[in-house]
Amino acid sequence: MDGSVTVITNPTVSVRVTSTVSSFEVNRRFNRGITIAEFKSKLELIVGTPAGCMDLELFSSSDKYLQKLDNNEALLGSYHVDDDCRIHVTDCSGTQSGEFTDLSKVEKFEISDEAYEKRADSVRNFKKNMKLGRFNEEERAKQEEAVAKKEEEEKVAAEVIAVGNRCKVQVPGLATKIGTVMYVGTADFKPGYWVGVKYDEPLGKNDGSVNGKRYFECEPKYGAFVKPLTVTVGDFPEEDYGLDEM
Repeated sequence: MDGSVTVITNPTVSVRVTSTVSSFEVNRRFNRGITIAEFKSKLELIVGTPAGCMDLELFSSSDKYLQKLDNNEALLGSYHVDDDCRIHVTDCSGTQSGEFTDLSKVEKFEISDEAYEKRADSVRNFKKNMKLGRFNEEERAKQEEAVAKKEEEEKVAAEVIAVGNRCKVQVPGLATKIGTVMYVGTADFKPGYWVGVKYDEPLGKNDGSVNGKRYFECEPKYGAFVKPLTVTVGDFPEEDYGLDEM
């Protein structure tokens, strides 16, 4: 034995990566033999900042600032980079300041409705020529006719429903519910005809009031408003759940 000491350095190092464009911390392992320029290229895939717009700072495992990694030709291993050190990426492209994401800083092009109406290359003009959306008078008329027909059906259905009727509510996609009709008519919260129902069980959404306006009285979660076409009136006795039995 000649008494010499051989120091073996791990060819890779595990570091924590943070950046100014994200609040997340990422753990990655890198080869100590790559240059700082190559290291930046790998970091670009992690933090999203272009390699040419990065400033790198090295912090110890206890987050004490050590130095900048500013020599692109130097090897990563030539710096005091140890396991669990933190490398912080500062984005110099402007992303972290919101320069390209804050739309309030973007100058907007504005045009009057009158001037826009005269343009031949506008989306509005294209829709007019192709008779799309609200510019398709035939389709629009059909939609208005369908809405009017549905409203008339709702009105007719509401006319045969009276406050105090026992009823069954069948809304597509939901379980059938039994209750008592408490309100019939129009409402402020949405257009059209509505039926206010007090369910036998707490399967509703309110206590008979919506947006601060009361339409009928009931306990919380027992009240609901449904469309007349989903309501069937009839002899639907309240179920006895045997709560009074010993």
